[in-house]
Amino acid sequence: MPQFTLYNKHNAPPNNDILTRVDCDCEHVPLCSVNDVQLRFLVPDDLTEVRTLCQEWFPIDYPLSWYEDITSSTRFFALAAVYNLAIIGLIVAEIKPYRNVNKEDKGILPDSMGRTADVGYILSLGVHRAHRRNGIGSLLLDALMNHLTTVERHAVKAIFLHTLTTNQPAIFFYEKRRFTLHSFLPYYYNIRGKGKDGFTYVTYINGGHPPWTLLDHFKHYASKLRHTGSLCVWMVSRVQQVVRWCYHKLLTRFNVIE
Repeated sequence: MPQFTLYNKHNAPPNNDILTRVDCDCEHVPLCSVNDVQLRFLVPDDLTEVRTLCQEWFPIDYPLSWYEDITSSTRFFALAAVYNLAIIGLIVAEIKPYRNVNKEDKGILPDSMGRTADVGYILSLGVHRAHRRNGIGSLLLDALMNHLTTVERHAVKAIFLHTLTTNQPAIFFYEKRRFTLHSFLPYYYNIRGKGKDGFTYVTYINGGHPPWTLLDHFKHYASKLRHTGSLCVWMVSRVQQVVRWCYHKLLTRFNVIE
């Protein structure tokens, strides 16, 4: 899979050569094969453009402080897909300790794993209408997935997000990317003064897994019983071999004495 080095918008040279962005802990993001599209992290100069795009793409009215944060703070993984020097897609995610997630998301990981685990939370993922169905969304999501499955990010055990229950394109996209429905959130969103239902979708990485259900516990103990049964059969077989050997020795000695 090819890699594109991220460039800094502030220092982009006239000939469009790509420079390495140095103010982020992730200098390279693996790309899918999407021609003429570059990935770079957001910078403060992107605020107005990003705000305009988000207001077109999403029904939620984010405050100005949110745009200031995602375009300037290294707390966020805020990546833009750029085509002809214009942003045509972006993904914004946050990596945080599982113990700090909201109450409605506490059931994503088992308690024993969640004590030391981190999770990735996708706040936004959008693509310009004119460029949808060209793999841009997958390109951005792949960049995040690759960033979170490095050795340095092994503590990240899950990636989750919220979406409107009526957002069928998003639901189809995430399910196609092996995200699974985790929970239903009634009246989770407040859009133009009206409560809207939401879903939580999650996928697991780096050995993470959901809490076990009663069926999972049953399967686990059934497997142990099968293993124990096999062990018992092996032990009985060995005992039988020893008995036969002793019997053979005894007969041989008796014959010699006789």
